[in-house]
Amino acid sequence: MPQTADSGRPTALVIGASATGLFAASVLAEFADVVVVERDRLPDGPESRKGVPQARHAHLVWSGGVQAFDELLPGFTDSVVEQGGRLVRIMGDMVSRAPNEVWFRRFEGGRHRNLVCSRDLLDHVLRERVLRDPRITLHEDSTVECLEGGPGRVTGIRVRTGTGARTLHAALVIDASGRGSRAPAWLEALGLPRVAERRVDAGVAYATRSYRAPAAAADGFPLVNVQANPARTPGQGGIILPVEDGRWIVTLCGTRGGEPAKDPSAFAGFALGLGDPVIGRLLEAAEPLGEVVTSRSTANQRRYYEKMKHWPDGFAVLGDAIAGYNPVYGHGLTVAAQCALALRGVLRSAGLTASGTARRIQRAAARPVSGAWDLAVGQDAFYPGATDTPPKAVEKFLARFVDRAVETGARSPRALGALLDVISLERPATRLFSRDMLVPMFLGPKKPHIQGPPLTHDERKVIAGAASGPVR
Repeated sequence: MPQTADSGRPTALVIGASATGLFAASVLAEFADVVVVERDRLPDGPESRKGVPQARHAHLVWSGGVQAFDELLPGFTDSVVEQGGRLVRIMGDMVSRAPNEVWFRRFEGGRHRNLVCSRDLLDHVLRERVLRDPRITLHEDSTVECLEGGPGRVTGIRVRTGTGARTLHAALVIDASGRGSRAPAWLEALGLPRVAERRVDAGVAYATRSYRAPAAAADGFPLVNVQANPARTPGQGGIILPVEDGRWIVTLCGTRGGEPAKDPSAFAGFALGLGDPVIGRLLEAAEPLGEVVTSRSTANQRRYYEKMKHWPDGFAVLGDAIAGYNPVYGHGLTVAAQCALALRGVLRSAGLTASGTARRIQRAAARPVSGAWDLAVGQDAFYPGATDTPPKAVEKFLARFVDRAVETGARSPRALGALLDVISLERPATRLFSRDMLVPMFLGPKKPHIQGPPLTHDERKVIAGAASGPVR
């Protein structure tokens, strides 16, 4: 039976103190006493931890995520900014080349904003905000072994700690354990069939190094992004992400046969060899900090829990545990927060302990997951060897239409607004077929395409000063 805490409220368990887990815990605290079960020991400050190996690579939060953050935790974004993060205008504060090698004009009148900071800072502010809630308890150094219950209802989890194993009972268990989630095996152990899965792996490898920004670029320097082109293999790209403490987080990527190396002496050279050398030229003016870190955990992987014929009460899966995406698209944190909003919407309408609530949660979470999945797979499926199922005719048509939408948005502020509504996960992809996109696409007016990175005079001076910069 569902457990009720001494407070008279039901108990909810969250597996994983990930961003998804913490957002979910903040929602659940409205309805239950919450226990967060975490395998690691969490750091006290803005530091990396073992359970988030991707944290040292470049991260950003699209405007759909910024909105979701502040809807879940009012004032959260302001707290991040107060501690060194930035709200970056898209595209006004960005120098960005799209996958089809079109440079975006830096239109300044749009409303879309990215939250830019290190992942360590973001996670630190999130932990500080959520875990100070007295309705939420954290159990660290605790590994979940299995679900308790049966195929009709999950009643808790079996947890192993340094002192042994024990069972924790709850009215609702949320799996927010990320890409490595063991939920498929746990559900099978309860007698349920294996969940259907799909994997699209473009073979992307990442290499990241931190730099001290040049003095001339210490304040307000734009985010610089050269995206890989699926039509040119191997696809190679990179990003300079200006973050707190005057640092640049620089992440380079390449698909099979064109992966960046871990060798520090080859890092800037790889950046110079991208479709445009702007990132490499900027690095020549910057001071490297630390070594190069690499990752190959970049495949798009999705589990279709919402399509399972039978689903147990008392259990739901959220965030990366449903689907993980190629990090180049920057959608993971946005989906984490939007899944928590979906959870809140279901609990406010159906109640935490009602029969069928868990299935409603799973179906509601599938909506933000699907939006990000379609955007990522719509690009990555075209890399050689990415999937056993070649793109269908309709997928090829949609890919061509998206390229046309990008070309239009790159030189029309009206169309760019519609494009960013979709890329930022604020609106569904049908927004690309609205008048805001179709009128500029077919009738204009549109400015001509620009032929190179839209740097200002002062920003170009940073590159010009590279010759007198540090020698490496």
